[in-house]
Amino acid sequence: MKIKLIAIGKTDDAYLKEGIEKFLQRLKHYVSFEMLVINDVKVGNKTSKEVQKTAEGDLILSKLAPNDFLVLLDENGKEFNSVGFAQYMQKRMNTGLDIVFVIGGPFGFSNRIYERANAKIALSQLTFSHQMVRLFFIEQIYRAFTILKGEKYHHQ
Repeated sequence: MKIKLIAIGKTDDAYLKEGIEKFLQRLKHYVSFEMLVINDVKVGNKTSKEVQKTAEGDLILSKLAPNDFLVLLDENGKEFNSVGFAQYMQKRMNTGLDIVFVIGGPFGFSNRIYERANAKIALSQLTFSHQMVRLFFIEQIYRAFTILKGEKYHHQ
């Protein structure tokens, strides 16, 4: 089983890049994990949000295999605490299907992406920059594995 995180647009800030890389290295001890960054879609100033979401959606769909379990990071998704998310990850891993998480662009997801999605989860009811979400979410995946392994990273 593999886990992939797809994100739209590059991470600009060095401190975020450093944090992301730190947790990507740590995750290697637990699971095959890949972070795939799709370049920002350049659609012009007069192009609608829907056109941009559609273009981003097409790029995301091109990176998916038919059997991938697609989970959108979406403000209207199911919320978990860290232990609950670890349990969710264990259940998903038990299926043997590859899991693909997606952080959408600034305007969210196209209808085609919502139709293809198997699940939606929310990190919080708060709003974070897309770049920060990458770091927060990768850390939560790492935390989930330490919880499942009974390691001391997570305190409860």
